[in-house]
Amino acid sequence: MASKGQREQTVKAARRPELRLPELTVWEGGELEPDGDYDGLEFADLDLAGQEGIGSRFMDCAVRRCALDEAGLAKARILDSVLEGVRGVGTDLSGASLRDVEVVDARLGGVQLHGAVLERVVVRGGKIDYLNLRKARLKDVVFEGCVLVEPDFAGAVLERVEFRDCALRGVDLSGVRMTDVDLREASVLEIARGVEALAGAVISPAQLFDLAPALAAQLGVRVVA
Repeated sequence: MASKGQREQTVKAARRPELRLPELTVWEGGELEPDGDYDGLEFADLDLAGQEGIGSRFMDCAVRRCALDEAGLAKARILDSVLEGVRGVGTDLSGASLRDVEVVDARLGGVQLHGAVLERVVVRGGKIDYLNLRKARLKDVVFEGCVLVEPDFAGAVLERVEFRDCALRGVDLSGVRMTDVDLREASVLEIARGVEALAGAVISPAQLFDLAPALAAQLGVRVVA
């Protein structure tokens, strides 16, 4: 029989970001600009709704308690940064790159991250409704203590992704490719579509029991008492 340590090694843990922000300068530059270069800055308690920072680069930055409604940040690069207490609906981060980033206590709805690349990212606390990660690439990403309502991972590639004390409600996994995805500690796991894409994931016995009807339906098995 395999030891506990051997069993735990069957799924590789995600590598978390190690953020050490330098002393930051308070941003006083007005509105964001397309292709802007922002380094070592703190954006705090600002209304950035509707601003256009397409293609911008944020390095060693902190964005705290800012409104991001309809903010245009497509293809932005967010590196070695923290987003804390941000809020908004319709934030556009499509095609963006997030590396070594912490997202803490976010309250977002309809955020667009389709085609984005996330590497060494932690999403901790908060609630995100209708998160669009279609065809995104996630590597070393941890969702921890947060609520994701109807997140869309369709066509995405997930490698070393963990869901810890995280509620996944109505998730779409259609066409997802998974490697070392750990769902065992998800507090809620409701799969709306794509249960067949769970190959490459690890789930708990209790989750298997809950998913049994969907798995049986996928296999064309009728369960008759």
